[in-house]
Amino acid sequence: MLLTPADLQAIGLTLKVATLTTAILLLLGVPLAWWLARTRSWLKTPLATVVALPIVLPPSVLGFYLLVAMGPNGPVGQWTQALGLGLLPFSFTGLVVASVFYSLPFMVQPVHNAMEAMGNRPLEVAASLRASPLDTFFSVVLPLCRPGLVTGVIMSFAHTVGEFGVVLMVGGNIPGETRVASVQIYDHVEALEYGDAHRLAAVLLVFSFAVLLALQLYNARRRRSAS
Repeated sequence: MLLTPADLQAIGLTLKVATLTTAILLLLGVPLAWWLARTRSWLKTPLATVVALPIVLPPSVLGFYLLVAMGPNGPVGQWTQALGLGLLPFSFTGLVVASVFYSLPFMVQPVHNAMEAMGNRPLEVAASLRASPLDTFFSVVLPLCRPGLVTGVIMSFAHTVGEFGVVLMVGGNIPGETRVASVQIYDHVEALEYGDAHRLAAVLLVFSFAVLLALQLYNARRRRSAS
Protein backbone atom coordinates (compact mmCIF):
# COMPACT_ATOMS: atom_id res chain seq x y z
CA MET A 1 0.00 0.00 0.00
CA LEU A 2 1.47 3.35 -1.03
CA LEU A 3 -0.12 5.40 1.74
CA THR A 4 -0.32 4.40 5.39
CA PRO A 5 -3.68 4.28 7.23
CA ALA A 6 -2.61 7.44 9.09
CA ASP A 7 -1.96 9.14 5.75
CA LEU A 8 -5.40 8.20 4.44
CA GLN A 9 -6.98 9.43 7.67
CA ALA A 10 -5.13 12.75 7.35
CA ILE A 11 -6.22 13.13 3.71
CA GLY A 12 -9.85 12.43 4.63
CA LEU A 13 -9.73 14.99 7.44
CA THR A 14 -8.08 17.53 5.14
CA LEU A 15 -10.82 17.16 2.52
CA LYS A 16 -13.47 17.46 5.25
CA VAL A 17 -11.94 20.67 6.60
CA ALA A 18 -11.48 22.13 3.10
CA THR A 19 -15.05 21.33 2.06
CA LEU A 20 -16.60 22.80 5.21
CA THR A 21 -14.33 25.85 5.09
CA THR A 22 -15.22 26.53 1.44
CA ALA A 23 -18.94 26.25 2.18
CA ILE A 24 -18.65 28.73 5.06
CA LEU A 25 -16.58 31.08 2.92
CA LEU A 26 -19.29 31.05 0.26
CA LEU A 27 -21.87 32.10 2.86
CA LEU A 28 -19.67 34.80 4.39
CA GLY A 29 -17.34 35.85 1.59
CA VAL A 30 -19.86 36.50 -1.20
CA PRO A 31 -21.97 39.02 0.79
CA LEU A 32 -18.75 40.63 2.05
CA ALA A 33 -17.42 40.92 -1.51
CA TRP A 34 -20.74 42.46 -2.62
CA TRP A 35 -20.61 45.02 0.18
CA LEU A 36 -17.01 45.92 -0.70
CA ALA A 37 -17.96 46.30 -4.37
CA ARG A 38 -20.95 48.57 -3.73
CA THR A 39 -20.25 50.56 -0.58
CA ARG A 40 -18.86 54.08 -0.37
CA SER A 41 -18.23 53.82 3.36
CA TRP A 42 -14.89 54.90 4.78
CA LEU A 43 -14.67 51.40 6.26
CA LYS A 44 -14.18 49.86 2.81
CA THR A 45 -10.42 50.35 2.59
CA PRO A 46 -9.60 49.25 6.18
CA LEU A 47 -11.86 46.19 5.87
CA ALA A 48 -10.43 45.23 2.47
CA THR A 49 -6.96 45.50 4.00
CA VAL A 50 -7.92 43.22 6.89
CA VAL A 51 -9.40 40.69 4.46
CA ALA A 52 -6.18 40.66 2.40
CA LEU A 53 -3.90 40.45 5.45
CA PRO A 54 -3.56 36.62 5.47
CA ILE A 55 -1.95 36.78 2.01
CA VAL A 56 1.14 38.61 3.35
CA LEU A 57 1.01 37.78 7.07
CA PRO A 58 3.14 34.79 8.17
CA PRO A 59 0.77 31.91 8.97
CA SER A 60 2.41 31.41 12.36
CA VAL A 61 1.59 35.01 13.29
CA LEU A 62 -2.06 34.67 12.30
CA GLY A 63 -2.23 31.28 14.04
CA PHE A 64 -0.73 32.73 17.22
CA TYR A 65 -3.25 35.56 17.46
CA LEU A 66 -6.14 33.23 16.68
CA LEU A 67 -4.85 30.91 19.39
CA VAL A 68 -4.74 33.78 21.87
CA ALA A 69 -8.20 35.06 20.87
CA MET A 70 -9.77 31.62 21.17
CA GLY A 71 -7.85 30.67 24.33
CA PRO A 72 -9.30 30.68 27.87
CA ASN A 73 -8.41 34.35 28.42
CA GLY A 74 -9.23 35.59 24.92
CA PRO A 75 -12.48 37.33 23.96
CA VAL A 76 -13.62 34.49 21.71
CA GLY A 77 -12.61 31.87 24.26
CA GLN A 78 -14.52 33.59 27.06
CA TRP A 79 -17.57 33.88 24.80
CA THR A 80 -17.53 30.21 23.78
CA GLN A 81 -17.08 29.15 27.39
CA ALA A 82 -19.98 31.33 28.50
CA LEU A 83 -22.15 29.63 25.88
CA GLY A 84 -21.08 26.22 27.13
CA LEU A 85 -19.19 25.40 23.92
CA GLY A 86 -15.80 24.99 25.56
CA LEU A 87 -12.58 26.15 23.95
CA LEU A 88 -11.93 26.03 20.20
CA PRO A 89 -8.13 25.52 20.07
CA PHE A 90 -6.97 21.95 19.40
CA SER A 91 -10.39 20.91 18.13
CA PHE A 92 -11.90 20.28 14.70
CA THR A 93 -14.16 23.33 15.08
CA GLY A 94 -11.20 25.54 15.92
CA LEU A 95 -9.39 24.16 12.89
CA VAL A 96 -12.28 25.15 10.62
CA VAL A 97 -12.54 28.64 12.16
CA ALA A 98 -8.82 29.22 11.64
CA SER A 99 -9.05 27.94 8.07
CA VAL A 100 -11.91 30.35 7.31
CA PHE A 101 -9.82 33.32 8.44
CA TYR A 102 -6.73 32.10 6.59
CA SER A 103 -8.50 31.41 3.27
CA LEU A 104 -10.91 34.37 3.36
CA PRO A 105 -9.06 36.54 0.79
CA PHE A 106 -8.97 33.67 -1.70
CA MET A 107 -12.76 33.72 -1.78
CA VAL A 108 -13.46 37.44 -1.36
CA GLN A 109 -10.98 38.92 -3.82
CA PRO A 110 -11.95 36.98 -7.00
CA VAL A 111 -15.65 37.51 -6.30
CA HIS A 112 -15.10 41.18 -5.48
CA ASN A 113 -13.18 41.73 -8.72
CA ALA A 114 -15.93 40.05 -10.74
CA MET A 115 -18.60 42.17 -9.07
CA GLU A 116 -16.72 45.39 -9.72
CA ALA A 117 -16.13 44.43 -13.37
CA MET A 118 -19.85 43.83 -13.81
CA GLY A 119 -20.59 47.56 -13.65
CA ASN A 120 -23.90 49.29 -12.90
CA ARG A 121 -25.76 48.66 -16.16
CA PRO A 122 -27.19 45.19 -15.26
CA LEU A 123 -28.41 46.56 -11.92
CA GLU A 124 -30.08 49.51 -13.61
CA VAL A 125 -31.86 47.20 -16.06
CA ALA A 126 -33.04 44.97 -13.20
CA ALA A 127 -34.31 48.02 -11.29
CA SER A 128 -36.20 49.25 -14.36
CA LEU A 129 -37.97 45.86 -14.45
CA ARG A 130 -38.96 46.34 -10.78
CA ALA A 131 -36.82 43.45 -9.56
CA SER A 132 -36.30 43.37 -5.81
CA PRO A 133 -32.74 43.72 -4.44
CA LEU A 134 -32.73 40.06 -3.39
CA ASP A 135 -34.00 38.90 -6.77
CA THR A 136 -31.45 41.09 -8.51
CA PHE A 137 -28.63 39.62 -6.45
CA PHE A 138 -29.53 35.98 -7.12
CA SER A 139 -30.84 36.35 -10.70
CA VAL A 140 -28.44 38.94 -12.08
CA VAL A 141 -25.37 39.47 -9.90
CA LEU A 142 -24.44 35.87 -9.10
CA PRO A 143 -24.84 34.54 -12.68
CA LEU A 144 -22.73 37.40 -14.06
CA CYS A 145 -20.09 36.80 -11.40
CA ARG A 146 -19.88 33.05 -11.95
CA PRO A 147 -16.22 33.10 -13.12
CA GLY A 148 -15.21 34.88 -9.93
CA LEU A 149 -17.27 32.46 -7.84
CA VAL A 150 -15.69 29.44 -9.53
CA THR A 151 -12.21 30.87 -9.02
CA GLY A 152 -12.96 31.69 -5.39
CA VAL A 153 -14.29 28.21 -4.63
CA ILE A 154 -11.38 26.43 -6.29
CA MET A 155 -8.69 28.64 -4.77
CA SER A 156 -10.23 28.57 -1.29
CA PHE A 157 -10.50 24.79 -1.33
CA ALA A 158 -6.97 24.29 -2.66
CA HIS A 159 -5.48 26.85 -0.28
CA THR A 160 -7.16 25.21 2.71
CA VAL A 161 -5.84 21.79 1.66
CA GLY A 162 -2.28 23.11 1.58
CA GLU A 163 -2.19 25.22 4.75
CA PHE A 164 0.25 24.26 7.49
CA GLY A 165 1.31 27.00 9.90
CA VAL A 166 -2.15 28.12 10.99
CA VAL A 167 -3.55 24.61 11.40
CA LEU A 168 -0.54 23.49 13.41
CA MET A 169 -0.75 26.50 15.72
CA VAL A 170 -4.50 26.35 16.29
CA GLY A 171 -5.31 22.68 15.73
CA GLY A 172 -2.19 21.01 16.99
CA ASN A 173 -1.45 17.45 15.95
CA ILE A 174 -4.27 15.20 17.16
CA PRO A 175 -4.77 12.06 15.02
CA GLY A 176 -8.25 11.91 13.50
CA GLU A 177 -9.16 15.29 14.98
CA THR A 178 -6.74 17.97 13.75
CA ARG A 179 -3.87 16.16 12.02
CA VAL A 180 -4.30 17.21 8.40
CA ALA A 181 -2.15 16.08 5.48
CA SER A 182 0.40 18.89 5.71
CA VAL A 183 0.98 18.15 9.39
CA GLN A 184 1.21 14.43 8.61
CA ILE A 185 4.03 15.17 6.13
CA TYR A 186 5.80 17.16 8.84
CA ASP A 187 5.50 14.20 11.22
CA HIS A 188 6.99 11.85 8.62
CA VAL A 189 9.95 14.17 8.09
CA GLU A 190 10.54 14.53 11.84
CA ALA A 191 10.55 10.74 12.16
CA LEU A 192 12.97 10.48 9.19
CA GLU A 193 10.30 8.58 7.24
CA TYR A 194 11.22 10.24 3.97
CA GLY A 195 9.61 7.61 1.77
CA ASP A 196 6.22 8.08 3.44
CA ALA A 197 6.68 11.86 3.36
CA HIS A 198 7.51 11.76 -0.34
CA ARG A 199 4.44 9.67 -1.24
CA LEU A 200 2.02 11.89 0.69
CA ALA A 201 3.68 15.06 -0.59
CA ALA A 202 3.39 13.72 -4.14
CA VAL A 203 -0.37 13.27 -3.66
CA LEU A 204 -0.73 16.92 -2.60
CA LEU A 205 1.54 18.04 -5.45
CA VAL A 206 -0.56 16.22 -8.05
CA PHE A 207 -3.75 17.56 -6.47
CA SER A 208 -2.49 21.15 -6.50
CA PHE A 209 -1.34 20.86 -10.12
CA ALA A 210 -4.67 19.36 -11.18
CA VAL A 211 -6.63 22.12 -9.44
CA LEU A 212 -4.61 24.92 -11.02
CA LEU A 213 -4.71 23.23 -14.43
CA ALA A 214 -8.50 22.91 -14.21
CA LEU A 215 -8.77 26.59 -13.30
CA GLN A 216 -6.53 27.62 -16.21
CA LEU A 217 -8.55 25.51 -18.65
CA TYR A 218 -11.81 26.95 -17.32
CA ASN A 219 -10.57 30.53 -17.72
CA ALA A 220 -9.22 29.81 -21.22
CA ARG A 221 -12.53 28.26 -22.28
CA ARG A 222 -14.45 31.22 -20.85
CA ARG A 223 -12.26 33.70 -22.74
CA ARG A 224 -12.80 31.79 -26.01
CA SER A 225 -16.56 31.79 -25.43
CA ALA A 226 -16.57 35.54 -24.77
CA SER A 227 -14.55 36.37 -27.90
